[in-house]
Amino acid sequence: MKVYFIQSTPYFEGKKLIKKSRLYFVGLAPAILASLVPNWEFECCLETIEDVDFETGADIIAISGMGHAIIRSLDIAKEFKKRGKTVVMGGYMASLMPKEAKKYCDSVIIGDGEIAFPKLISDYENDNLQEFYNIPLENLSYPLPKYEIFKGKRIGNFLPVQAGRGCPNSCSFCSVYCLYKNHYMRREISEVIRDIKYIKKLGYKKFLLLDDNILSDREYLLKLCAEIEKLNMTWLSQCQISIADDEKVLKAVAKSGCISLSFGIESISQESLNTMHKSWAKVSRYKEQMRKIQAAGIDVSTEMVVGADGDTVESIRNTADFITENKITVPRFYILTPIPGTVFYNEMKEAGRLISEDIYQFNGAFAVHKPMNMSAETLTDEYWKLYKEVFSLKSIIKRTILRKDSLRHPLKNLFYFYVNLYYKYQISKGITPNII
Repeated sequence: MKVYFIQSTPYFEGKKLIKKSRLYFVGLAPAILASLVPNWEFECCLETIEDVDFETGADIIAISGMGHAIIRSLDIAKEFKKRGKTVVMGGYMASLMPKEAKKYCDSVIIGDGEIAFPKLISDYENDNLQEFYNIPLENLSYPLPKYEIFKGKRIGNFLPVQAGRGCPNSCSFCSVYCLYKNHYMRREISEVIRDIKYIKKLGYKKFLLLDDNILSDREYLLKLCAEIEKLNMTWLSQCQISIADDEKVLKAVAKSGCISLSFGIESISQESLNTMHKSWAKVSRYKEQMRKIQAAGIDVSTEMVVGADGDTVESIRNTADFITENKITVPRFYILTPIPGTVFYNEMKEAGRLISEDIYQFNGAFAVHKPMNMSAETLTDEYWKLYKEVFSLKSIIKRTILRKDSLRHPLKNLFYFYVNLYYKYQISKGITPNII
């Protein structure tokens, strides 16, 4: 028996697929799921770098997609259903809109899959497949992920590991909050280290700690870093920017081999942060906090959104100067989008500010809600102007080459220069840079 797992790629300009020659950030889900059903053959298709085999003889088609790739996921599901296949879907987006996803497939896994997926497989074997599987975890634990399914694929020089799942914060636009409601689950540190050691055994010297927020549990992170340090590897992750204010934790993270952290700082408007239920972040301290993180030897990447109620045309345009001034190596932007199931979606719907409720238009690249201080059309225009300004050659050089550490880390900074040039190319094609 065989599962064919597909990680879908997003569309751009209608029905064009985003394709790449190499996929640097690989998701962990297929490797985990494969380890949970060892008696089944498991094949993984990463559509960003591979073509979907619609002629596969697999018994079950399992489909997932990050963020706006859900639209492509549903199209893939429809095609396989036409061919008489059993199709199941999962992931954040399918979990937030399970009834909609179910229209196109046989079964939907809502939330965590560690218990639900083996149960689904067992039910399939017994001809008793359920429409929905929603089995929350009490403890986060799973076998050694089957990393071998990525062998031979055009991926980056690191593999993903997860220590915890969930986040204690309550950002109104966030799908993680919708699923975990401030709950943070930790794996046993010995289990995490087991996975990292195996990645090292496979020949990798770097890993991605694929957590929603590594600062969710301070004492746990300190203990984890102490163990990671012994392995002599480098790693990347994402975190809340207040890690800069905890000297002990920041030092431990850097000492353990962390070389880059991505921060969801969202906006340079404090009013916007407040309306997004993120008042704990202070714009007035961003510059100081970034300097501390960079001084610790950790590169800063950022995720930001435009279109919150405190945003103006001026603040969006000033964001470009903020990015360049703070030498943020890899900045990414999204138009604030009311994803169904999130608090922000409910707020916009109740206020009558949704321009469209057609979720198939929600791709994060143009406005689907009415901003407070500009028209939706202006927001979309300013978003693309921001991207083009931030990824102008002048800004790229200032952020990646003209740095204090350029002489000490020339190869690293040249790599960031290359990444930025590739993002610049994508933007010129109307493709929003993202981590897929």
